[in-house]
Amino acid sequence: MSIEKKTSIQDILDRNRIMIIDGSMSTALEKLGAKLNSSLWTAKALEVSPELVKQVHLDYFRAGADCGITCSYQATIPGLMENGSTREEAEALIARSVTLFLEAREEWWKEEGEKEGRAWPLCLAGIGPYGAYLADGSEYRGNYGVSDETLIEFHRRRMEILHEAGADVLLIETQPSLREALLEADIAEELGADYWISFSCRDGKHINEGNPIRECAEVLSEGHPHLKMIGVNCTKPEYIESLIRELKASTSLPVAVYPNSGEVYDPVTKTWHGEGVDKNFGDYAFAYMKAGADAVGGCCTTVDYHIRQTVEAKERFLAGGAQPAMRP
Repeated sequence: MSIEKKTSIQDILDRNRIMIIDGSMSTALEKLGAKLNSSLWTAKALEVSPELVKQVHLDYFRAGADCGITCSYQATIPGLMENGSTREEAEALIARSVTLFLEAREEWWKEEGEKEGRAWPLCLAGIGPYGAYLADGSEYRGNYGVSDETLIEFHRRRMEILHEAGADVLLIETQPSLREALLEADIAEELGADYWISFSCRDGKHINEGNPIRECAEVLSEGHPHLKMIGVNCTKPEYIESLIRELKASTSLPVAVYPNSGEVYDPVTKTWHGEGVDKNFGDYAFAYMKAGADAVGGCCTTVDYHIRQTVEAKERFLAGGAQPAMRP
């Protein structure tokens, strides 16, 4: 079965009912041998091991992902320049994150995807918050103490590059701050680019700066026509069901969740420590679908087998006659 090589979030939801998001770029790269203990984190791989970035995308397509996130979360112009790139080189590396995804998608499609009748995967341009550039764990705290002008200047050009490079959706992710998310939303609206916003959260009701996630959803749901999805990522898995319910009660937008595995991040070593989840990731994914999630995947410390578990959870959920929760 062949499909036109252009799709949207809504197309995939209409076709598959639940969209499967991919998993972590960082943990998957480390599994392939990449060394990420640098202020650039995954962005370093764009320069020194682009073939591994492409392999990560291929592995996630093969695991069942309907969309994938580019290796651009920590690829920022100031961050790359501080690590030796010229401005032109920094901009080219940011664009390369999209190119690598597009190459992997085309290769997978020709080899497997079209024959298997799969959806044409969405290219999600990963856009981390200002706190990711600080490389000190600030994306889990927010409250950076910088001006709106600083944030706008930081985000605008990168978002332009990712959009112009061919990303289908700008994924404004791991956002600890409603204020910052609103500024990025304004930039995306000016670009005429479809986008989704995903918050990092401190508990089952609040984003990391403290705003109720209901407030975030209500504010963003008005006057943002290009916002196509809202959700939560890189948050402890035990908080996610509550956060889904909070979002479902306050917006008609589709809701996406892709938590980490429950460990704690060390910003010095760029590693995760702790016990992680106490049950199969697929069981969490099944619970998220029951709670009403429209899209499910994984963030830090998840890899391709977690996504396979998520696909199995979706099949189990839908085979049981379950329907994704209705939006208000």
